[in-house]
Amino acid sequence: MSDFNGVPSPDETPIVKTTGDEWNDAMSQGESLVAEPEALSGAPTISTPLPPPPPMSANVKSRRKLRTLALVFVVVAIGFGSGILGTVAADKWNITIGSTRISGSSNAPLVTSEVGSDDPSLGATVIAQVVNQLADSVVTINSQISDASGQGEATGTGVVLTADGEILTNAHVVADSTSVSVRFAGETEPRIATVLASDPGNDMALLKINATNLKPATFAQPGTIRIGDQVIAIGYALALDGGPSVTSGIISALKRTIITESGALNGLIQTDAAISSGNSGGPLVNLRGEVVGINTAVARSDVNQAANNVGFSISVDEIGPVLEQLRSQASGVARQEGFLGVGLAARTDGGQGAIITSVQPDSPASLAGIQQDDIVLSVDGEPIDGQAGLVAAIRDAAPGQTVEIEILRGVKRLTVKATLVARDQG
Repeated sequence: MSDFNGVPSPDETPIVKTTGDEWNDAMSQGESLVAEPEALSGAPTISTPLPPPPPMSANVKSRRKLRTLALVFVVVAIGFGSGILGTVAADKWNITIGSTRISGSSNAPLVTSEVGSDDPSLGATVIAQVVNQLADSVVTINSQISDASGQGEATGTGVVLTADGEILTNAHVVADSTSVSVRFAGETEPRIATVLASDPGNDMALLKINATNLKPATFAQPGTIRIGDQVIAIGYALALDGGPSVTSGIISALKRTIITESGALNGLIQTDAAISSGNSGGPLVNLRGEVVGINTAVARSDVNQAANNVGFSISVDEIGPVLEQLRSQASGVARQEGFLGVGLAARTDGGQGAIITSVQPDSPASLAGIQQDDIVLSVDGEPIDGQAGLVAAIRDAAPGQTVEIEILRGVKRLTVKATLVARDQG
């Protein structure tokens, strides 16, 4: 039995057998070789630690060190070998660990088509054939310019008209030019060009280079263009190196009128084929390889409106008459514009046409019976959309030409004929 301090009573003291060896006896019984003091005043007994073991022999230390080193070597070898085996397995079997795929290169050759560079199917698309057909009829134009803002450079595109070197382009490409040169695709050297005549109002200019045996472009017949026809725009967009850029689209609309820095352009083709800076003066071509228009402008977004893929080309319907005038100018005949003799205002009610605000006495308009407040709807069958449209239609007509003008007077539609006179250039 133990007392309240947990010290065993004399009759409960355990019997400990000894072997005569103090160290072994102490280790086997788990007791100290130091005598425990008797409990004082019921205080708990305090044990002291065992004495240190006897010193280890040198042979034992050496054997244990070798065993430790061998164990470390085995662990390192196992880890290294596992890494090598893991890499080989990952390469061979494309092992996926978690969400990460470990894939090695197979060094397989690039899979290529059996179609070679001499295969007859290459370049067989309609667009490729049209571009090839026009390759020698489209040139890049470089103009050195000098104006109020200083010296500069302009780049555009031109279309070959004749075998002896006539080239058609936009007037704004060669405006204020001090020198002009052209270069054909595949050539490295430019050819000097002369500006024979320019019509800023219609944004067309006629150039001439010293050449023979050039390949003229073929122009479509007037009146053969339809909305929805597929077309190709060819030109030196952004003056990029190499040959011309080629884009495709459709005829989006006809008989458009826009205002440019040089005035009003009417009878335009609208297309969604991409047109960029440098495309100016280049051809818009149908899938028969016929030029249907000369690319001239593109609508741009501003703070009030957005524009996407809205480009404009001067229609072949307009090119013919203007080209005749340019050639006359080149021969020394002064350019004359038609004159009607009216004042104009825009409609504000959302309707089509231009409002006559005044009529000059004894003018072609007065003689034709046109009155103030009449609304002009068309000229020679071409719709008039605003003041600019009427100005452009009369400007493009020659003095002495008789035009049919459709007007709205109140609720009545009338058609009158007016014989134009020359506009006073002063």
